Amino acid sequence: MWITCLDMEGVLVPEIWIAVAEATGIDALRRTTRDEPDYDKLMNQRLDILRQHGLGIREIQQVIAGMDPLPGAKEFLDQLRKECQVIILSDTFEQFAQPLMEKLGWPTIFCNTLQVSEQGEITGYQMRVSDSKLTTVKGLQSIGFDTIASGDSYNDLGMIQASKAGFLFRSTPKIQAEHPEVPAYERFEDLLSAIRGVISAKG
Repeated sequence: MWITCLDMEGVLVPEIWIAVAEATGIDALRRTTRDEPDYDKLMNQRLDILRQHGLGIREIQQVIAGMDPLPGAKEFLDQLRKECQVIILSDTFEQFAQPLMEKLGWPTIFCNTLQVSEQGEITGYQMRVSDSKLTTVKGLQSIGFDTIASGDSYNDLGMIQASKAGFLFRSTPKIQAEHPEVPAYERFEDLLSAIRGVISAKG
């Protein structure tokens, strides 16, 4: 049985932290996993910046409330879920993801949790498991699933390379150049066609 594992930000929805950077004018928050492979380093930098500017969970959730999925993302998901099971594997946090999942028709998402004080300050974060995307793909494989994976960033490469088939989607030229062995697509219809091809070829 096939399961497709998809990244969320940059694939189905805009990058949340870039949206926050644009809303607040803090350019340092534009840095994402496309730029920084070390997720712990990236998140600690983000939390330091939020503390310096007195920003908490409420300000970020206000930005997210105004965000919509990328054009065509919901239709892509709806079609893909007719072909196989789909799980969104994201290094985002449940406090961020819920309103976006509603707009995508409530697909299954595995993500992480923020630690938030009563005053709304983001004090830390709890990863679901270490290297969560790769760990989840291996877990699914261990119980008999064949996985297909797609994402756009450095932290997606593990699950892409470990899957029966994997694709970059709207990734950066740098990542594509570093990994020419991974097919790369820019349009939802092309990614859907590629996934369908894998499923029909391998049964």
